[in-house]
Amino acid sequence: MNIWIDLGNSPHVNFFAGMIKDLQKQHRVLLTTRPFANTIDLLDLHGFEYHLVGRHYGANKVKKLLGFSLRVWQLYRFLRKRDIDVAISHSCFNSPVVARLLGVRSIYLNDNEHAEGNRIAFPWATTIMVPEFLSLDKVRHQWGSPNKVVRYPGVKEGIYLWRLRNVSGDNSYNRRSGPAEIFIRPEPWAAQYYRGAINFLDDLIIRLKDKYKIVLLPRGEHQASHYRQEKFAGIVIPDEALSLENILKRCILFIGAGGTMTREAAVLGIPTISVYQDELLDVDKYLIAQGRMVHQKEISAEFVEDFLKQTNTGSPCMDLLKKGEAAYELIVQTLLNQCKVSIENLPNSSPCLSYDRTSF
Repeated sequence: MNIWIDLGNSPHVNFFAGMIKDLQKQHRVLLTTRPFANTIDLLDLHGFEYHLVGRHYGANKVKKLLGFSLRVWQLYRFLRKRDIDVAISHSCFNSPVVARLLGVRSIYLNDNEHAEGNRIAFPWATTIMVPEFLSLDKVRHQWGSPNKVVRYPGVKEGIYLWRLRNVSGDNSYNRRSGPAEIFIRPEPWAAQYYRGAINFLDDLIIRLKDKYKIVLLPRGEHQASHYRQEKFAGIVIPDEALSLENILKRCILFIGAGGTMTREAAVLGIPTISVYQDELLDVDKYLIAQGRMVHQKEISAEFVEDFLKQTNTGSPCMDLLKKGEAAYELIVQTLLNQCKVSIENLPNSSPCLSYDRTSF
């Protein structure tokens, strides 16, 4: 089978990496991407072959719309003679449209009910896959037919993080050497769904950087340039993309202004503070209710220090990782048109382990 996967943003690489390697054992997998954030770096880190098609058009809505149409044409022209059998993507709005133009099945996954691009992707997709806690009403509100929907168990991050559950099985990652490292992921400044504040973490970073080692994970070169100013001297901005295993072994606290990396940290048991400034996604509300992270819009250095004093690094949430493995099987079987798994057939889940957050 010839399978096409479009990877438009950094999180898509980690999401599909294990699946790509599994599928390549029996199928031909064609990867397309665009230069945005750390996507190319991560593809190179995994050693994947890929094709650059189009580019990102920034935060301007008019440019986004024109760029979307242009990239649809560019992808169609690139793929039309390559005998694609099926397409799959996560949050890549172009993919279902191009697949329909090619006359092939498409599977479109998304866990962000605020993403306006769903209104384009949902009607064109053959199959829509969303997490179990996302209501059909929200899919319908974005022009998705409930008849197309397949719900997967757990959260998106579990679909690939389950492979790491044995990496730290002896909890050796709790015994870190070297300085305490706080990882910070700023706001998604270029995302069309984000309407919150910009650069609101600056004062916090300046106050923390002399006491802790701060590793800042920017969402693109524009954001990285902002944090290379002299007033931020001393913080670390990695030159290359970091693997999840690397972050897992070094991080004592993850502060994220929303997005996949914040949820990854929470699922893996790293003490996590979400500082997302816009309306929370259902997936974030779910993880907060599970005790996997806290949400603090107005964050201060004092809050961070108190949080660290009262919080110990926990274990990965095995319930979500088990669900993630089941979700992975569901997605692959749906992709290969052999879907036999359903949430109702999953074993009873056990409560997630959580860290103490009684003071927050």
